[in-house]
Formats: sequence, C-alpha cells, structure tokens
Amino acid sequence: MQTVVHPKKKAVLKRNPLSIRTPQSMIAWLFMVPALVPLTLFYFYPIVRSVYISFTNWDYISPEYDVVWFENYYYLLTDPVFYEVLANTVYFSLGTVIPTVFGGLLLAILVSKEGKGMSFYRTVIFSPWVTPTVAISIVWSWIYEPNVGLANWLLSIFHLPALEWTSSSTWAMPAVIIVTIWKGIGWAMIFYMHALRKVPVGLYEAADLDGAGRWKKFIHITLPLISPTTLFLVIITTIDSLQAYDQIQVLTQGGPAGSTRTILYMYYQSAFEQFDMGMATAVSTILVLITAILAGIQFYVSKKWVHYQ
Repeated sequence: MQTVVHPKKKAVLKRNPLSIRTPQSMIAWLFMVPALVPLTLFYFYPIVRSVYISFTNWDYISPEYDVVWFENYYYLLTDPVFYEVLANTVYFSLGTVIPTVFGGLLLAILVSKEGKGMSFYRTVIFSPWVTPTVAISIVWSWIYEPNVGLANWLLSIFHLPALEWTSSSTWAMPAVIIVTIWKGIGWAMIFYMHALRKVPVGLYEAADLDGAGRWKKFIHITLPLISPTTLFLVIITTIDSLQAYDQIQVLTQGGPAGSTRTILYMYYQSAFEQFDMGMATAVSTILVLITAILAGIQFYVSKKWVHYQ
C-alpha cells in the first residue's frame, strides 16, 4: 500500500529535510565540527579581528589603542603614495600573469610530445617552482650584479650597454618580473600539458578531413577546450602576483625610490617597520577586496570564452 503524505507536510519535508529528522541533523553537525572549529579559529576570526583592527590606531606593541573608525581608509584613499603603489601592483601583475600563462602554454606545446630528453627538459623547466623563492631571489641578485653579473655579461656579448638592474628605478620592476616569471612558468606548463592531453584526438582528425591547418585547429579546437585551465591559471597567478613579497624583499626592498613597492609590501612596511598595525590591516583589507573584485570580474568575463567539455 502506498503511503499518502499531506501536501503541507510534503512541502515542509522538501524545503528542509533535516528539520523532520533531528537526530540525523545533529549527527551531521557533529561530523562538521572538526572542520568548522579550526576554520573558525584560524580563518573567520582572524578576518573579523583584522577588519576591527583596521578601525584603530594600534601600534602593535602597547595594550591600549583608540578606535579611529574610517580614518585609516580615508588617509590611504587620499594619499598619492597609495596610488603609486597601486600602479606598481598593476604593472607587476600584468607583467607576470600574461607571460606566465602564455609562456606556460607555449612550453607545454613544445615539450608535450614524447621524445629523447623530453623528461629532462620538463624537469628542468619545472624545478624553479619547487625551489624556495628566497633561494631563487638570492641567486638572481648575483645574476643582476652590475659589475660581474651574468645578465650584464650576456648584454656585453651583443654589444648592449650594461644595466643597473635592481639599482635602477627603471629596470628594478622588470628585474623582479623576470624572476617571478622564471619561477612560475614551469608550474603553468604542467597544467597545460595535462589539459592538452585531454583534448580528444578525434576532433583533430575531423579537422584534418575538413582541410583545417595547424593554426585553425589551435584556435578553434585547442584553445576552447583548454580554456578552463587558462581561467584557473589566470586567477591563481593573479592572486600570487598580488601576494608577491619574497622576491621583492630580497632583490629591491621595495626600491629604488619605491619603484617596486607593491600593496603587500606596503602592508609589510606599515606593520613591521612603522608599527602602524591599524594602517597595515586597512591596506590588507583593501588588498582582499581588490583580489575578490578581480576574481569576480574574471569569473564573469569567463562565461563568454570558457568552454567546458
């Protein structure tokens, strides 16, 4: 015999199934507690606490401080230095994200084919990613040394003038960008290699029957089918570029003349050099908002060019 459920009771059950089965609901919450407790203590609470500190003038040392409300944010948004730092951040982000993503794709195409020595090349290209950024930056600081560095020696071979690199306000940011690209391009290559292997071979065979050339197959088959990987890499590399610190600290310390001072480095200087924790947390809050806005824009724009299989 089929049990008849009253329409109102059926609607309540459909709307909130756990409200009818209280024991199951409690068991579900008990299983979630081990994940919720550390998430609350080490993620949600620090976020709320940092936002609160951004409304104060705490100096990171004394136990007493005053609530200044939006004074830190007003000072930042009316300070020309902040906009110079923002411009440096945009310059650094564009200079690292675009070459890293497209360079990773190019390298993936070159080394994805099986051949003699390909495994060695993949390992060499990927190895900078697993090397600590501080160690890489120290090595590159020797390469950029104006008098005996490898970079100026290579320029001298082509009869080009030597550069000051990290000591020049013109070339300091490109120098940091080169190091960042060199470290991350192998990581992007690995993801693209996996994406390229997932493209159905039958699509290329059908395109060959239609007389399509390599460029058309790349534009109309390869790029659309690897677009989810491209979206992922663009978002992750953008976040990484906004959070870049190690290479800037080792190579330039934000200089010369503030030419490599990014938002995150401004946060470091405000917090641990000037001991203005209220201002520092205001900077970090703005950085989080910028990151969220950029990620949202990228997800929105991706609806027009990302194709999922």
